[in-house]
Amino acid sequence: MHCGAPRRSGDHDGGHALRSSLKACIVTDTYPPEINGVALTLSRLVEGLRVRGHLVSLVRPRRPSDPGGREVDPALILVPGVPLPGYPELRLGLPPHARLREQWTRARPDAVYVATEGPLGWSALRAARRLGVGVLSGFHTNFHGYARHYHGGWLAAGVARYLRAFHNRTDGTLVATTDLRDQLRARGFDNLSVLGRGVDARLFTPARRCPSLRREWGASPSDLVALYVGRLAPEKNIGLAIDAYRAMQRRCPSLRFVLVGDGPLRATLQQAHPDLVFCGAHRGERLATHYASGDVFLFPSETETFGNVTLEALASGLVVVAYDYAAARMHIAPGQTGTLVPYGDAAAFVKGAAELLRSPDDLEEMRRRARESVARLGWDRVVERFEEILVDAIDR
Repeated sequence: MHCGAPRRSGDHDGGHALRSSLKACIVTDTYPPEINGVALTLSRLVEGLRVRGHLVSLVRPRRPSDPGGREVDPALILVPGVPLPGYPELRLGLPPHARLREQWTRARPDAVYVATEGPLGWSALRAARRLGVGVLSGFHTNFHGYARHYHGGWLAAGVARYLRAFHNRTDGTLVATTDLRDQLRARGFDNLSVLGRGVDARLFTPARRCPSLRREWGASPSDLVALYVGRLAPEKNIGLAIDAYRAMQRRCPSLRFVLVGDGPLRATLQQAHPDLVFCGAHRGERLATHYASGDVFLFPSETETFGNVTLEALASGLVVVAYDYAAARMHIAPGQTGTLVPYGDAAAFVKGAAELLRSPDDLEEMRRRARESVARLGWDRVVERFEEILVDAIDR
C-alpha cells in the first residue's frame, strides 16, 4: 500500500468503511534511540503506519538530549519526566493531563495507543476518555515479574492488580503471543488481542558475519562463540547464561562468550568474569554484525512478554537456547533450530546448552534452518494487524 492510498482495513469480516487515513497517537515512556524491545516495537509500528498513509503522533517524556523550549513538531508531544528507578537511562513521564486534553481537543486523534502503564499512560487514558476517543493499550513488560529481581517480591501481587486495573479501563489490550494472552485472561484481564512481532531479515542476516570482529573476541574461524544480547540487569538472569557457558566451555575449551548490551550489572560481571567479552550496547548494522558473528545464542530470561532478540538471533543464523515460552515457544523447533527447556528449570538450561556441543558439526545445519525459519516474519504483517485493531476500536 502506497503512502496516502485508501485502504480497506478488516476485510476479514467486511464490517469496516473505506478509510484513507487514520489519526493515531502513541503514548509511551520509551522510544528510540533508547534500546529495548518496547522502543523497537513501537518504532516499527509508528513507521509502518506512516508508510501506509496514516497520521501518527507520539507522546513521550522529554530527554536531556532534546532541545529546550516547546517542540515545533506537531506530531511530537514532549512531557516532563524523571529517571526510572533501576533504569536511569529511561525516563518515566509525569502526568500531563491538561496539556493532552488541550492538544487532543485541537487535533482530535481517531485512536490512542498507550504502550506503558505509568503516570503518563494513566493521564493519557483519562484525557482520551474525557474526549470520547478510543483507547487501546499494550502489555509490553512483565513489571510484576521484575519485582522479585529488585528485592520487591512482596510487591508483585500489588503490581499485577495495578496492571489489570489499568488495562481493563482501556478498550482492549494488545499482547505479543497467544501464550501471554491466555495467562493474562486467567488473571482477569479483559479484551485481549494478539498482535505478534516481526523481524527485519534484511538487517539481521548471517551475511554480516565478520571475521575481523571475531578475531577481536579472540575467536579463530573454527572456534565457536556463544552470544548474549540484551540489558545487563537482574531481571535478565544473566548469571544462568554464564553458568551455561561454563558448562559448554568444559566440553569446548576454545569457546568464547560475548555479551552485547549495557546495564547495572556490567561492572560487577566484568570484574567477576574477566575472560568474557563485554561489547557494550549497539544498534543497527553494528548490532546485526555482532549477532551474525556468533554461533549459539544463550537467552535465560524468565520475564519476557515476547523477546525480540530471539527472532533477531534466529534471523542472524544462531542456534538459540531458551526457556519454553514467549517467542522461543512460538519460533524455535527443538533439535532443529535451537533448544527449548522447561520454564524456570535452570539445571535443564545448563544441560541443554552443553548438549549442543556433543555434535558441533550439526550446528552449521541448525544455524541454516534457524535463518530459514524466520526469514519471512517481516514487520509488514504486524503493522497491518495493528492497523486492523485500531480500525476495530474506532468503529466500536
